[in-house]
Amino acid sequence: MDKASIGGAILAIAGIIAGLLIEGGNVGQILQPTAALIVFGGTLGAVLLQFPLTTVVSAFRSLAHVFAAPRKHDSQLIRQLVAFANKARRNGLVSLDTDLQTIQDPFLKQTLMLAVDGTEPEELRKIMRVSLDSATEDEERLPAVFESAGGFSPTIGILGAVLGLIQVMQHLDNIAEVGRGIAVAFVATIYGVGIANLFFLPFAGKMRLRIRNGHRRREMMLEGVISILEGMNPRMLEIKLAGFLDDTNREPKERAA
Repeated sequence: MDKASIGGAILAIAGIIAGLLIEGGNVGQILQPTAALIVFGGTLGAVLLQFPLTTVVSAFRSLAHVFAAPRKHDSQLIRQLVAFANKARRNGLVSLDTDLQTIQDPFLKQTLMLAVDGTEPEELRKIMRVSLDSATEDEERLPAVFESAGGFSPTIGILGAVLGLIQVMQHLDNIAEVGRGIAVAFVATIYGVGIANLFFLPFAGKMRLRIRNGHRRREMMLEGVISILEGMNPRMLEIKLAGFLDDTNREPKERAA
């Protein structure tokens, strides 16, 4: 699990609840099913109006990547590509055909397969660039779902508060009921602002980070395979691909060194 995502969510919720309790409140004051129904239902409805159902479903499925730490390090990919380069240098590029079945990443597998089939470097770059750009465009739609939800929910929260105040105005003859009703009405605003800034917008930000890392990883694959196809020295290839790395994509031992 991604410790930053899990810890951040817990810290944000705990901080707000702790502040409420310190001020003499209680959690029951902000647990209002009606307000939750207005905010969550209204936000989801607005998002579905803006995006296709398949995109919304894919976005919520991708939430698992927000809380899961990346398992693949780019330094491992570099070692794999350098091994391919050494093998191609000794036995020829066609010898890499036996390694295709061991490759799990579909982008790397397709790129290497085209290289083994004799595709020219420039043509290979054009073909895989189309695939790369298309995949990135599709992935960019997922965080856009949560960014839109983060924009809708505060406004819908205000709408919920106004609806609550309308109901309060019908009981002006009972001051006690008016005070309680106003407090309940503003819970909808808390829900709208809270889920936007504590969940929807942070989700979108973390997902965009994951997408950029995935895009850079595929760029590294493409450059590595093309360099192998062009006959680049394995040591030079390793140095070239190391330029794609940043501290977050290095292995723990490598960072410690």
